[in-house]
Amino acid sequence: MASVRTIGRSTTGRAAARATGAAGALACAVLLLAACSSGGGGGGAPTPARLADRGVAASPAPVPTPTAPPYGSVLVKWINPLNTALAKLPPSGDLTAFGAALEEVRSAAASAGSGLELADEPPGVSTAHRQVLVALDSLVEHITKVQADIEDRSLCATGSALASFGQADALVTLPTALQSLAAAGYPSTLTVPQTGTLQQRALDNGTLVREGGRDGEGELTIENGGSSDAVLSLALDGKSVHSIYVGQGKNATLKGIEDGTYTVYFAGGTDWDPGTKAFTRNCGFSKFDDTMAFETGRTYTTWTLTLQPTVGGNATTSDVPEGSYPLP
Repeated sequence: MASVRTIGRSTTGRAAARATGAAGALACAVLLLAACSSGGGGGGAPTPARLADRGVAASPAPVPTPTAPPYGSVLVKWINPLNTALAKLPPSGDLTAFGAALEEVRSAAASAGSGLELADEPPGVSTAHRQVLVALDSLVEHITKVQADIEDRSLCATGSALASFGQADALVTLPTALQSLAAAGYPSTLTVPQTGTLQQRALDNGTLVREGGRDGEGELTIENGGSSDAVLSLALDGKSVHSIYVGQGKNATLKGIEDGTYTVYFAGGTDWDPGTKAFTRNCGFSKFDDTMAFETGRTYTTWTLTLQPTVGGNATTSDVPEGSYPLP
């Protein structure tokens, strides 16, 4: 009986030992598999590069959403250059310089319109914003017309060109719209320059603009049947000796002309500027192709000139560049 109990205990112990050994071997196998699956001894989560090596796409980095600049700063950005250009418009002086300054204004207004068209205006100022855009477009259109009038000599002095520019409705509507934006919290600066108004100055018919020697006997009668007032000049060696103002539809006579052979020039237009001795609008400069001789002997010379195309007329004229026209 004793030996049987001993054998039973021995058998049970060996089985337990074998079971424990098998469990240990299984645990080791599991640990080894886990180590291989983790990529060796590095440990940690797989990097995007490793995922890419295995054919797994990495998630793209998030792209930040662009933020529109504040409306107020956008408004100032585009209105300021226009304000600067307006301040450069000369009130007098060379018309070419004025034309260059006017082009700066046109360009600044066009750029402001394009830039503000893309702006994200707050809902509360949509109406005023739209009024600004309409005014800028209108200003560009008006300036383009003024530039064309300068080109074809409808405007031929800085004063008249500036005054014509000043007739733009946009020079009223644009500041008004900007004031509405300022009241809503979006201030900007726009100063409209003093432009003056278009004038209609004229001299009395027969007024001598330039009076040379009047010791001669020659006489010249001018009949102005043209479409505007005119100033006629008798010139020697390219310089005016006598100049007389003749109103539209009127006649005037110049007496006391000294002997000589004169070139006859005449300028027509509107609004005579006595300071510059020139018309400021609708300017034209011409000369008679034939010279005019005055001689005094037993008789004296008288001439009559008609300043309009006349059937049967025997005097032809040619246009003269303004730079070649003698000052009256």
